[in-house]
Amino acid sequence: MIPTNLKKKFSCCVLAFLLFAVISMWKEKKKGSYYDPLKLQTEKLQVLRGLKKIAMGPGSQSAPSSNTQDTHRGSQALHSPRDQPKTELETFQMWSKDSSSKNLILRLQKIWRNYLSLNKYNVSYKGPGPGVKFSAEALLCHLRDQVNVSMVEATDFPFNTSEWEGYLPKESIRIKAGPWGRCAVVSSAGSLKFSQLGKEIDDHDAVLRLNGAPTANFQQDVGMKTTIRLMNSQLVTTEKNFLKDSLYNEGILIVWDPSIYHSDISKWYQKPDYRFFDKYKSYRRLHPDQPFYILRPQMPWELWDIIQEISSEKIQPNPPSSGMLGIIIMMTLCDQVDIYEFLPSKRKTDLCHYYQKFFDSACTMGAYHPLLFEKNMVKYLNQGKDKDIYLLGKATLPGFRSIHC
Repeated sequence: MIPTNLKKKFSCCVLAFLLFAVISMWKEKKKGSYYDPLKLQTEKLQVLRGLKKIAMGPGSQSAPSSNTQDTHRGSQALHSPRDQPKTELETFQMWSKDSSSKNLILRLQKIWRNYLSLNKYNVSYKGPGPGVKFSAEALLCHLRDQVNVSMVEATDFPFNTSEWEGYLPKESIRIKAGPWGRCAVVSSAGSLKFSQLGKEIDDHDAVLRLNGAPTANFQQDVGMKTTIRLMNSQLVTTEKNFLKDSLYNEGILIVWDPSIYHSDISKWYQKPDYRFFDKYKSYRRLHPDQPFYILRPQMPWELWDIIQEISSEKIQPNPPSSGMLGIIIMMTLCDQVDIYEFLPSKRKTDLCHYYQKFFDSACTMGAYHPLLFEKNMVKYLNQGKDKDIYLLGKATLPGFRSIHC
């Protein structure tokens, strides 16, 4: 006969262990990791059965048999065709193409409303929508026809003056870049950390990276290949090591800077968001053989117009993110574009960048950029499987050359 006090102590220990397990799983869920509620329920049942055995004592051998039978029947009911258990994929909260501002936490909702009222770029959208419905095929054609992916050229004023002579690349980017088959756009998301996606990313014909995202020390997760690096003008202007850091010496460079809504090149040149022009010239003098392009400033707003047109509500009147711009650029140069961790995978985390230690949910949901609405569009156009988004954070879009309009 087991002493009553010993049984009580053992029961308390088991309950404490169960509480610890539940808290640990809750913490994993908070970090964005997957947990299986069915598995958790089974583990709880097993612990409770053990407690019941202790409470009934050694003289009740028939009870476990009956309990096991009931649990088996419950398991059969859960797995019946009419009520299948949720799969791992169904348990994870997959990005919905119908996400709205209601999905934002209160802090981000406030920021979104503030940007709507601020309207720094004097956006005066007069197009159709919001909420215009396109089929995925029609939307791809709409993007191809309305968004002109091109670079500033030496014939554009004031870049055709003596002050700029010899600085802009002589060859068009269409000659230097592509056409490629399979391309990758690699976000800078913190969820790329520990992803082990490096080899898959490097297997693409071309890889686009964003801003100052490094590959050194992160090759296993993000790969090594850099074919194009798209940077915002803030980085070019303010990064102290931009001229010397070897990070920027590989591949084709493209810098973009937002203009006032649909301003032409000459007006934008007078009032850029960041006056990066001197830094650009300095880099070109140091690296004259490296292709370095300036994205035409109208292009981001042409893309913004379409995102606003198809969104069900007003979006931030700020330009699209570098990630979304990079996706459209590669869709122009490639037959297929695989996009990594733009739509979050099961590794979703509030860590903003895989190479930094800064946490903010705005890096996924958007604050300044209309990221939430960009992700809605990518999810809608995705031709890959939800399983690829869940496991790899990979969405797949066709290149514009491969679609038929």
